[in-house]
Amino acid sequence: MWQYILKRLFLMIPTLLGAAILIFFLLRLIPGDVCEIKLAGAGLYVDQEQIDICRKNLGLDQPILVQFWDFFSGFLTFDLGTSMWTGRAITYELALRFELSLQVAIMATLTAILIAIPLGTISAVRQNTWIDYFVRAFSIAGIAIPSFWLGIMIILGLLIGTQAWFGTPWMPPIEYVPLWVDPWANLSQLIWPAVATGYRYSAVATRMTRSALLEVLREDYIRTARAKGLKEKLIINRHALKNSMLPVVTVIGIEFAFLMGGLVVTEQVFNLNGLGKLFVESVTNQDFALTQALVMVVVSVFIFTNFVVDILYAWLDPRIRYA
Repeated sequence: MWQYILKRLFLMIPTLLGAAILIFFLLRLIPGDVCEIKLAGAGLYVDQEQIDICRKNLGLDQPILVQFWDFFSGFLTFDLGTSMWTGRAITYELALRFELSLQVAIMATLTAILIAIPLGTISAVRQNTWIDYFVRAFSIAGIAIPSFWLGIMIILGLLIGTQAWFGTPWMPPIEYVPLWVDPWANLSQLIWPAVATGYRYSAVATRMTRSALLEVLREDYIRTARAKGLKEKLIINRHALKNSMLPVVTVIGIEFAFLMGGLVVTEQVFNLNGLGKLFVESVTNQDFALTQALVMVVVSVFIFTNFVVDILYAWLDPRIRYA
């Protein structure tokens, strides 16, 4: 088992290096200059001398390979540098936003799991009954409805519902408060985007759970277990469900990693200052340093998530350890 884990850890290194090379050199192909945008945005008269001074201060006058080495070596030592736009440390820019996005991603993933696995299991066990049809319609609706539209409907529902019940409209807080500072204020703000996003991703996981479980239930060893007289509940929980979880774990892992930087519109709806919003701002300002750091953070989350999924594979199916 430890050999399997070490092998997966070593495979992370070339993946990180490849991602760093791609993002660093592709960003340099984008037309424009952060110094020109920054100086023009400040309302200053821009001449070539000022641009050259700005580029020197930002280290953009260095050879391209030197810039890449500074970027990659800094990432390996957790020194992400400074933002070209604000001049603040990138770790400072990421700290609060990463915490917010991570909490939303975890809460949305838990919501998706709590919805998908029970509903997918019931749908497979009660195949072609009204329960199965309801669950399939419920999951198709989740795939069809955008999470940001559902978020808008949730906000409107809260405003109208609280107005009708209590006489005063209420909506989630606008300012982010960390969980350990004020749990109630934190959850009252983030539970709604987590539910809206979690329902959207639970739809895919529900259908995957149903399909995988139906396939396992047709296996010979399930028929043998039934022939031996084992209870159906025991067959589902101990034999069938665990063996059908491999594709479901893959879907949930990919969705969790995507949530870390892919909720730009949902963050706008709920006024969340997360990684997605910061990524759009960094690209708009052509802040190469911040954009590179954000992409590498998201890549690292994807790589770590895939590593965790690989470990779960080995736990769910011991045969994988020797592959």
